Amino acid sequence: MKLVDLARPLENTDYADPPGLGPQITYMNHEQTANQLLGFFPGVSRDQLPGGEGWAVESVTLSTHNGTHLDAPYHFHSTMDGGKRAITIDEVPLEWCWGTGVKLDFRHFDDGYVATPEDVEQELDRIGHALSPGDIVLVNTAAGAAYGEPHYVATGCGIGRAATNYLSERGVKITGTDAWSWDAPFVHTARRVAETGDASLIWEGHRAGIDRLYMHMEKLGNLESLPSTGFEVICFPVSIKAASAGWCRPVAVLKD
Repeated sequence: MKLVDLARPLENTDYADPPGLGPQITYMNHEQTANQLLGFFPGVSRDQLPGGEGWAVESVTLSTHNGTHLDAPYHFHSTMDGGKRAITIDEVPLEWCWGTGVKLDFRHFDDGYVATPEDVEQELDRIGHALSPGDIVLVNTAAGAAYGEPHYVATGCGIGRAATNYLSERGVKITGTDAWSWDAPFVHTARRVAETGDASLIWEGHRAGIDRLYMHMEKLGNLESLPSTGFEVICFPVSIKAASAGWCRPVAVLKD
C-alpha cells in the first residue's frame, strides 16, 4: 500500500488565493514564548527550562476555503436537490468521504475552458472506467503545475454545470480539482459574461448542486502522480458547525 498526499499546505502566500483572501499565519518560536509558558508556573525561572525555551505555536487567520478543503452543498446555494435545505460541512456523512478514486486528465484544455459531459465521457472511455455510485472523481488541470506561481488562480479549466450533473447523475457525490475553483477561473468567466450577457455562466459548476447533491475539493496537489484508476481516496473534512466548507488532508491509497 502506498499513500499519496493530495493536500496543499496552509502557508503565507499571495498566490494560492485571489488578492486579499489568503490566510495569515503568525509564527512564534521557542524564544518568543518562554515567558508565556512561565506564566503558568509561578516561581519557576527561565533558566530552569531546557535551553531557556518555551513552545512553538502559531496563530492563524483564515477562511474555510483557504488551503485544500471540501466544499459542502451549502457553499453553492441555500438549497440543493431541487429545493431541499443544503447541508453544511458538519452534516456530511463520513461514508461519502472514502471511495474508489478516478482521475480525469484535463491538463490539455486551455485556461478558462469549461468541460462538458462529452469531455468527461471521452476521458472515461480513454481510461476504461465506468462510473459507479460512490466514486470520487479528481480532475487534473493545468493549474496543478502552476501552484505557487502568480498566475495560479487564473490557470486551468473548469467543470461546467452539465458535466457536473453528468457525474452526480451516476452517483458521484464527491469530486475534486487541483485548481483554485471547480469552475473556470473568474477572469475568463467574466469575459464570457460580458460578451454574452449570460449571467447563468457565473459559478455554473458550483450551482449544479442546486440540481443534485454533490461536493468538491479544491486546491488538491500531486494529481499528476496518480494513475487514472486503481486507488482509493480518503478525504475527511474538519467538522465546523454550520459551515460551508472544511479543511481536509485527502490521501490517495494506491493498491499493490
